[in-house]
Amino acid sequence: MKFIFSILLSVNFLTSHPITGQANMSVLVQNLQTGEVIDSYRAEHVVPPASVMKLLTTGAALEILGPGFRFPTILEYTGSIENGVLHGDLYIHGSCDPSLGWKGKTAFLNQWVKAVQKAGIRKIDGAVIADMTMLDGEAQNPGWLCEDAGNYYAPGIFGLNYYGNTMNIVLKSGEVGSTATVVGTEPKVEDVYFINRIRCDKISYDGAFVSGIPYSRERYLTGSVPSNLGTFGVKGDIPNPGLLLARHLTARLREAGVEVKRDATYLPDYNPLIPGRTEIYTHYSEPLTEILKETNQNSNNLYAEALFRYLGTRYTLPGTIHNSQDLLRDYWRRRGVNIQNAIIKDGCGLAPQDAVSAKALVQLLTVMAHSPNKEAWLASLPTSGQTGTLKSLCPQTKLDGKIHAKSGTIAGTKNFAGYIDLPNGEQWVFAILINSAPGKAKNIQNVIQQYLLDVYSAHQ
Repeated sequence: MKFIFSILLSVNFLTSHPITGQANMSVLVQNLQTGEVIDSYRAEHVVPPASVMKLLTTGAALEILGPGFRFPTILEYTGSIENGVLHGDLYIHGSCDPSLGWKGKTAFLNQWVKAVQKAGIRKIDGAVIADMTMLDGEAQNPGWLCEDAGNYYAPGIFGLNYYGNTMNIVLKSGEVGSTATVVGTEPKVEDVYFINRIRCDKISYDGAFVSGIPYSRERYLTGSVPSNLGTFGVKGDIPNPGLLLARHLTARLREAGVEVKRDATYLPDYNPLIPGRTEIYTHYSEPLTEILKETNQNSNNLYAEALFRYLGTRYTLPGTIHNSQDLLRDYWRRRGVNIQNAIIKDGCGLAPQDAVSAKALVQLLTVMAHSPNKEAWLASLPTSGQTGTLKSLCPQTKLDGKIHAKSGTIAGTKNFAGYIDLPNGEQWVFAILINSAPGKAKNIQNVIQQYLLDVYSAHQ
């Protein structure tokens, strides 16, 4: 009776707490080995998962593509090479790789230049062209909020992604009441026009926002920043990362003595009139296992959405958001996950319409726990008190290092789904989704943390 009483006490704590008691909630804790339900509350009720949505995307990617999959990016040319002159254009044919130039790492461009030179090209009569046609032109997910568009965490997704699709907008803060000055961008992005309304105010936090849409040259800067702060940066999206990549390759080629006659440009849509191309070189990303670690441990929206969009190309080319949605739904349904009531708008969880139940997540996690790719899957998840977005969950407690899960956070929302290691070698699989709760996400997490510790202690 002591064990049952402790469990009921834990449920009562979660459902009657001033912070979580009136929240939109779905909870399921289950023994992975035996299937025994340890705790359950509205387990089939669908609620917004926030970044826990990434589990649907990364799990499907790992199972469909395999842990050794690498995104290819191909250098191709049209026309012919005669006496060192390419009478045609050089194309960068993308396949949604989110890691090209990640964190400013552009050394791979030197290898691309060497590949062009090895092909015997000393001059290009045409241009370097970014081929972004693997995806359709809908770079911004229509399910995302307008206020998110243009921010670093919600960049457009293209057939060619580069530099994390993110630029650092360098500003200089002045006196109270003045407008902050735009100094430039890192990396330098040509043709971007800033409509700047950032105020310098008596505050101690960064309250600046960036907004805009893919391909548009305009970016709106609004909000407030501390006065007399000096030079600082605000992150925003790169409007056309493929074009920026083509420009950077053009510059590297010219620096290496390869003449490029025309300025870089891009191809956003498939054009059947373009003649056939000849491949020069294929660049491969890191293995999918590394892509998944970045996606899940750091909750990288660009990486998740690039995987989501690439999976959609399995249905047709160019890939569409609709096809990506259908693929995720169909795939998990075939694997026995109760997904019929779920709402899938994107692959990263930014869309507020996304909705999934704790039961569906537990079923998905159970499938992955019995997969041949189990070890790669577990390695992609952050660990409580130690890594990624779970560093602040249960540090220096009985559960430090024992939870491997994905978190999800938006205003009034804190979600977790993953695994808990038990002293006897077994595991629990769980999903705790709490939405529309009052207060900060940190306070919601504190309630969840105490709940997890209560249930864990009761089991012991």
